Amino acid sequence: MTVAFEDSRQRYRRRLARFVAVVVRKVFDQRKPIAAVSSPKVTQGSTSKPAMTVDSPITRLADTFSKLRMNDSPSLPAGSRTLPLATKAPRNHLHKRVPEVIPRFHFPQGKPPSSASENESALKRAAAVFARFSGCVSIENMPDVMLAVNLPIYWKRPLYDSVANTRNAQHPITFQDFAHWWNGMTSVAHDEASRFVFTMAGPTRRYIEKADFEPFLQDLIDTFPGLHFLREAKEFHSRYVQTVIVRIFYSVNRSWSGRITAAELRQSNFLQTLVRLEDTDDINTVTDYFSYEHFYVIYCKFWELDKDHDLLIDKLDMTKHGNGAIPSRVIDRVFSGAVSRGLGRGRPMDKLNYTDFVAFILAEEDKRHPTSIEYWFRCLDIDGDGVLSLYELEYFYSEVARKMEAMGIESMKFQDVACQLLDIVNPKLEDRVTLSDIKKCQMCTRFFNAFINVHKYYEQESADGERASVKTDLDEEMSDWDRFCAEEYELLMQEEQPDDMELTCDIASDEESSPGSTSLSRSNPESQLRRSPLLDTL
Repeated sequence: MTVAFEDSRQRYRRRLARFVAVVVRKVFDQRKPIAAVSSPKVTQGSTSKPAMTVDSPITRLADTFSKLRMNDSPSLPAGSRTLPLATKAPRNHLHKRVPEVIPRFHFPQGKPPSSASENESALKRAAAVFARFSGCVSIENMPDVMLAVNLPIYWKRPLYDSVANTRNAQHPITFQDFAHWWNGMTSVAHDEASRFVFTMAGPTRRYIEKADFEPFLQDLIDTFPGLHFLREAKEFHSRYVQTVIVRIFYSVNRSWSGRITAAELRQSNFLQTLVRLEDTDDINTVTDYFSYEHFYVIYCKFWELDKDHDLLIDKLDMTKHGNGAIPSRVIDRVFSGAVSRGLGRGRPMDKLNYTDFVAFILAEEDKRHPTSIEYWFRCLDIDGDGVLSLYELEYFYSEVARKMEAMGIESMKFQDVACQLLDIVNPKLEDRVTLSDIKKCQMCTRFFNAFINVHKYYEQESADGERASVKTDLDEEMSDWDRFCAEEYELLMQEEQPDDMELTCDIASDEESSPGSTSLSRSNPESQLRRSPLLDTL
């Protein structure tokens, strides 16, 4: 055993010495020869001195390895310990590296909490609420449960239904039903967005469909204080629900899939807007998604086009929108299915229903919205190659020019319009415009109006400058959509003003100072609902 070890060590030394000798030889071959140091001349009468030797690092290295070749151990400084030479190891162990563990960074359902104490504490608080109601809770008592588990109050209807459906429970639900649902939900959903999806869609789906919002919004109509006037007009319930659903998907569902995921909810302001409903009794102060005034403006615009009141409008009806401002070629693209969501994408339609019209008017009145940009880009992109060519732009502008000439308005040549618009957009590719180019453009509204709306195009070309921005009460810039709805709602109020004045005089004669008296202000839409000719027609 000892002899074999010594032989192995000797072979290792010889191989190492040969390797270093080769390296030293190559170094010497590449360097200039060192001039020999000649000994000084010894003259008569002088004392001879020993010749100086060259002591360079290379010579010391050569001496060291010459000793190794002669099986001599090199001398080590005093005090150092001699370490035994390692025996030869297998090659796969010589280069083995410890793998670096990368911590998880992607959490589709939210990052799990460090401990389960928070969820357990919420469940204990919920147990105390159930105990106050003898272990069973009805939908009327759900606000107390929502506060106990720190969830928004207006999640109560979908949560109540989800608990009942998961356990096949009868109404009212018991604490055991709720605890089973809560433990299942908190085990897979760890943030507000994923918990909302679980609450709305249940444990089997990770996305929300349009139908999932219907009971949620119906409960909002039934319980929100600022919508008490709408509860009496059941004919409008479905229209209001449909309007809000379209607005939610329009802003949140950026993938155009017809299914809202937790990731899309995180990138939107929907959940924050839903919480804002708890802090106000006036639904019109929440202009995103839920405003009754916005719904009323949309429905009146649809009613003007739907002459036979079958809740469907054809291409001929659409040509009357905006006093004929929309070219027929644009209308054809809207009916082609290019701007439909989900399974209906790409399917041509003979008529548009109410929800299709809601999406259209949202895109038409606020072309700066990201979804509106995608909406109109799809309309103008005839071949669907993701690029707007000059041929496609000329195809739509030619009809705009003809309509302007029919109105007695002189129009510009397409070459001049194209140069002007390309300077505005500044596309990366010459003579073609991509979706990203338009999204980066601050004047995308001017670009789209040149092909989509004759009246707005003429207005912007004849104006001295850009339209002045309007600030909200919170000193934020009002969106084009909010501005449009505010102006249209005021016009609707003015049209009904004579009847309003008569109604106000009759009611307010004895209650001039009463805060609850009927007035003409926009904050009191219930009187408008009662006076609405739409309700009489229905």
